[in-house]
Formats: sequence, C-alpha cells, structure tokens
Amino acid sequence: MRIDTTGLTDVLLLRPEPFRDERGLFTRTFDAALFDLYLDEQPGSPATRARDFLQDSQSRSHRGVIRGMHGRAGRGEAKLVRCARGAVHDVVVDIRRDSPTFGRMESFLLDDEDFAHVFIPPGFLHGFQALTEAADVCYRIDRAHEPLEDLAVAYDDPDLGIDWPLPVTTISPRDASAGSWQDLLDKL
Repeated sequence: MRIDTTGLTDVLLLRPEPFRDERGLFTRTFDAALFDLYLDEQPGSPATRARDFLQDSQSRSHRGVIRGMHGRAGRGEAKLVRCARGAVHDVVVDIRRDSPTFGRMESFLLDDEDFAHVFIPPGFLHGFQALTEAADVCYRIDRAHEPLEDLAVAYDDPDLGIDWPLPVTTISPRDASAGSWQDLLDKL
C-alpha cells in the first residue's frame, strides 16, 4: 500500500496494490501498522492513529445522488473513506481556520478498480456523488456520531463552487436545507 499526500494539508490518499490473476483480485484495504508508521514519520502529522478508529459504516447510493457536504463541530471527526462498489466523485473542503489550505477543496475519484482511500482528519467538510448505478461507500470514523455537532453546507453553494460531474438526482432533506458557506464561516 502506498500513502500519498494531497493538495490539502493532512489529507492523505491511501492506494492499495491489488494482486490480480485469472480468479479476480485480492487486496489489503487497510494496514494499521503501515498507516501509523507513515504518520509517525511525518512532522506535524494528524494525531489520529489506526487504534482511534472505532466505527465502520457503509452507504449505498444511486447514480447522481449527492451526500454532503458534512462535517463535525467540536473536536471534529477523522474519517477513512473508500468506495467498495462502483465509483464516486469525492470532495473534501478544509474548514480549519489556522490551516494553510483553509477554504480550499480537492476532489478524488474513489472506485472499486484501484481501491484508493481518502484519510480526512478533523476539520474538513466531506461529500460525494455516485457516478455509477450503485456506489457503496465505506467510512471508518474515530468518534461516535453526535447529531448536535453536525455541520452541513449546501452541496451547490456558489461560494464553494463544487463542480459535480453529473446532474443531481437525489439529495436528503437534511442536505436540501443545509446552510451556506458564509453561515459556516460565521460559526467557526
């Protein structure tokens, strides 16, 4: 497994290296020792370590569905996100005021071909759009869900200007009523 930096401070892209043969493939989707070793070698790396992840969740979305843009207040939430089935356009936005990449976003293609994962430390908004008929997204998080700490910004907020690749087919009522980027800035 390779671990690469991204254009956002502390966001990492984990790239498994599948073994493929006539039967199909086998891949290690996460290696705690490698993850921790990488972080231990990086000066100023996020405090999250493999042992901190305590919950795995999975969503299934249909083509065009957007889930996001979500975050957590308080001490935030670290996530390790991957697409186990299909493909998604994954978007991350830095909301840490003291970060050199504050307000910047980056997008990633996560799919069931190369199995890349995005490590998102606390202090980011996250969302994705399903690109295939069905897309299963797996989340590994370091905190139990606390609804009172939920943050959300509208997926189509003009100040964020996210370029979603497909027409939007469905969003949740929560996402439809999400606030603006400016509303979030006023809270931070």
